[in-house]
Amino acid sequence: MRIAIVNDALIAIDALRRSIVREGRHQIAWIAQDGEEAVARCLKDKPDLILMDLFMPRVDGIEATRRIMAQKPCAIIVATANVSNHPAKVFEAMGAGALDAVSIPMWGESETLDGGKSLHSKIENIQRLIREPSKAAKSSANLNNTSSTGAARDQKIVAIGASAGGPTAVTTILSALPENFPAGIVIVQHVDKQFASGLTAWFGNHTKLRVRVAEEGDHPEPGSVLLAGRDKHLVFSAPNRMSYSVQPTECSYRPSVDVFFRSVAKHWPGKAVGVLLTGMGRDGAEGLKTLREHGHHTISQDKGSSAVYGMPKAAAELNAATEILALDKIAPRLTNMFKADVRRTS
Repeated sequence: MRIAIVNDALIAIDALRRSIVREGRHQIAWIAQDGEEAVARCLKDKPDLILMDLFMPRVDGIEATRRIMAQKPCAIIVATANVSNHPAKVFEAMGAGALDAVSIPMWGESETLDGGKSLHSKIENIQRLIREPSKAAKSSANLNNTSSTGAARDQKIVAIGASAGGPTAVTTILSALPENFPAGIVIVQHVDKQFASGLTAWFGNHTKLRVRVAEEGDHPEPGSVLLAGRDKHLVFSAPNRMSYSVQPTECSYRPSVDVFFRSVAKHWPGKAVGVLLTGMGRDGAEGLKTLREHGHHTISQDKGSSAVYGMPKAAAELNAATEILALDKIAPRLTNMFKADVRRTS
């Protein structure tokens, strides 16, 4: 891939450049020393990936990410010193469209090798995400719903998939749902497991719903939100029971929205609504179509409100969505769909 570096510190630029060149499979597209220069360079020469610092003069990394996504969408990884020290800024950047975050490798220290491995692992993950066609849900013909009891069929779930721009989009939805929302909510957001607990807390600060990381054997409950929190696929392996899996191995980006949606179609015994939000690539589009083909209501975010109109666009092209809605219309629509159930629980 052609990779651009945006950073105002020469030592950081040198560390990133040396790491990329040393690995040998990618090239440096260009280097910018602040966000304003990065936006201008990207408009003239769009790279495959940008390594974006958070803190820079004139225009910082968050605003630069926002402008690039609005004008010339491109894969972006936040690359900054001690990324774990700035979780709120990282999630804000992800909300603007960044796909991941990593600490800049510090050559010459004991962590040198680990820092380089982490950077290249994330680069390879992004490469798979933006270049790999969806392989997880090509056909729904063999997906027969697992048998269930009448009580199980009364259970309700909202299954949400998101990628670039997802944290902000998900927060917008969760903050507008009532505390007594009668369906469980499960979210597959493209995020490294190291940020899962922080992102969960970030969501929790913006909603009255209970938010936590999904654990092995978990099940959705009304008024609760579960977030995929490992570098594995989150799936329903049985009615109302979730697990983590590396299967299918041919879908190498984990967690996959397609794999999750497909498992909902196969195993969830009750009412399900699938929601596909902003994101780069095609992950989730085929899975959303599978949900619709199994009689579930499906919603995708519209172009105007998407930070990155990739995944929702793919869903629209497949006619996978029952409805295409602006972001601020999704929560009211979900509330209205479950209105009778909200009254019963009040």
